[in-house]
Amino acid sequence: MRTIRIFLEAIKFEHTIFALPFALLSLLYAAEGVPPARVVGWILVAMVSARTAAMAFNRIVDRDIDALNPRTRNRALPAGLLTVQQMRIAMGVSAVLFLYAAWQLNWVCFVLAPVALAVILGYSYSKRFTPLSHYWLGLSLGIAPSAVWIAVRGTLEPAPVWLTLGVALWVAGFDILYSLQDEAFDRAHGLRSLPQTLGGARAMGIARISHALCIGAFLMGGVALGAGVWYYLGVAFAALMLAYEQSLVKPHDLSRLNVAFFTLNGYVSIGLFVFALLDRVF
Repeated sequence: MRTIRIFLEAIKFEHTIFALPFALLSLLYAAEGVPPARVVGWILVAMVSARTAAMAFNRIVDRDIDALNPRTRNRALPAGLLTVQQMRIAMGVSAVLFLYAAWQLNWVCFVLAPVALAVILGYSYSKRFTPLSHYWLGLSLGIAPSAVWIAVRGTLEPAPVWLTLGVALWVAGFDILYSLQDEAFDRAHGLRSLPQTLGGARAMGIARISHALCIGAFLMGGVALGAGVWYYLGVAFAALMLAYEQSLVKPHDLSRLNVAFFTLNGYVSIGLFVFALLDRVF
């Protein structure tokens, strides 16, 4: 049990809350009613196993870098709390479970599952060659609404693509803010990020633009979904949370970064889902 607790902490299992509500939001509209329990179950298995595989792979790939960074040197692998072999086993089991869940959903999901795996695993290397790694991470989470739509309907339509774009821009925006704390470390060790490349102030400007565009994408998603007023109230709520989040972080004052990153982004994802649920109910 202790090993399991350490592993769940290592992969930040609680951060599943960032992408899962958007997957469920897409499910609400794709199903046009109450979705079959079997489909919901395999979607949840696919979501959790894909994220677990990606995070375990990330910890393996970054273990040497994490050992050098004062912020991350206490993570499970650098600190010796878990072995690389344990993390590899967890990653392999999770990847196989994800592929099996995709096969259980439908043939299109199964065919596209390796592509999704390549995207989410490939992110772990992106910071080594591009400052746009934030957007790669955004796409990795943003896949969820489109993937769920395909799981339910067996095809892809414009509505979930708008949701995917919105999630990708939202994640990229807050990841840029989060990477401000590693600006000096990234520069010293040849890692790429927008703060490392452009400086903190300019990177924050791009984060704000990304969040503004993400609200636009969610609005367009509402139009494509034929959503009602509750959905748009949810988008307005998300916009307020993101504006507040941006106000908390300054290039030279990161004291409230954890509140901005963890708390407010949780409000964004859960809040928009709750309003979407009200939209479907009423």
